[in-house]
Amino acid sequence: MSAATTVVVLIAAPPGLRGHLTRWFIEVAPGVFVGSPNARIRDSLWNVLADRIRDGQVVMIEPSRTEQGWTVRTAGQDRWTPTDFDGLTLMSRPRGSGGQPWKAANQVKGKGMIT
Repeated sequence: MSAATTVVVLIAAPPGLRGHLTRWFIEVAPGVFVGSPNARIRDSLWNVLADRIRDGQVVMIEPSRTEQGWTVRTAGQDRWTPTDFDGLTLMSRPRGSGGQPWKAANQVKGKGMIT
C-alpha cells in the first residue's frame, strides 16, 4: 500500500526552508514540493514551516478522510484561507489593503471602463 501524496507550495520563503523540505520532498518546480511523508513527519514539518515562513506564504495540501480526499493548511502573510462550505474546502482570497471589501469584477471601474 502506498502513501498518499502531499504537496507544499512556498511563496517568498526565507532561505533554508526549501533545503529543509528536500529531505522529504522532491522540488518539481520552484517552490513546489511533492512527496509522501507519514502524518508524524507532515505535522513536524508544518510546525517548522509555520514558525519560519515570516513574510512569505506556505500552503500544504495533504490527504484526509473528506469528500475531496484532501485538506489544506496555510500560513504566512496575505494568504488565501481554507473555508468550509457545506463540507467542501474552498479558498477565500485575502481582502485588499485598507480592509476594502471584495467586489465582483463587473463592479470595478478602471480608467473609465467597467471590467
